[in-house]
Amino acid sequence: MSKVWFITGTSRGFGRSWAIAALERGDKVAATARDTATLKDLVEKHGEAILPIALDVTDREAAFAAVRQAHDHFGRLDVVVNNAGYGHFGMVEELTEAEARAQLETNVFGALWVTQAAIPLLREQGGGHIMQVSSIGGVAAFAGLGIYHASKWALEAFSESLAQEVAPAGIKVTIIEPGGYATDWAGDSAVRSEPNPVYEPIREARARARAGMTAPGPDVTVPAVLAAADAAEPPLRLLLSGTAFDIAKGVYAQRLQTWADWEDTSRAAG
Repeated sequence: MSKVWFITGTSRGFGRSWAIAALERGDKVAATARDTATLKDLVEKHGEAILPIALDVTDREAAFAAVRQAHDHFGRLDVVVNNAGYGHFGMVEELTEAEARAQLETNVFGALWVTQAAIPLLREQGGGHIMQVSSIGGVAAFAGLGIYHASKWALEAFSESLAQEVAPAGIKVTIIEPGGYATDWAGDSAVRSEPNPVYEPIREARARARAGMTAPGPDVTVPAVLAAADAAEPPLRLLLSGTAFDIAKGVYAQRLQTWADWEDTSRAAG
């Protein structure tokens, strides 16, 4: 059976790729973007199968209205994808209050508002699937991305609680953790703090580490995301890319070792 999707941030990147894939297999998509003109070509090609909705996810009232509009238009929602977000580059010391708040407003609160709006509708219809687009940066952390990591770790935390809370209603939750893809995440859509020269050696080292690296386009993630959307028992977490998988394994191995090394001290604390 065809599905009805609600996807935020469909103007480019993952959101656009997944919206196109859903439409091309016969599903219906409520596609949100700050500027719906970016969806004109999809509307011309797919007609009534796509519902473009202008949305700034940081506006809670607008997020609730958008979810309700999509549900009323299509009659149900099967897959709700919180994809809207951006990357903020800046050392922790460099962040301004406005920059930190803006990152959390979009990446955390934007997803929270859409999720809150969707839950009662999914419960009423007897189930559904909420997909939260996190990142390998929701598992591991790197210098220069502290507030971005904070936003994704927060998204993962409330989503794991959410999965336990809505399971009795037949609602599934999947946290998607992509590695590096050519999505403009580090390009024009990114925000950068005013650099402090004291951190230049760290920035230079990071630049050297990334030199020569290439990233695939977001289209290669389509089969994995569709598989999760179609699964009777989808995973709580879905890593995208071998690199992401290897990073996650390495991070958890390191954490387990550290905890083991300090086990006696931990247990002595009661």
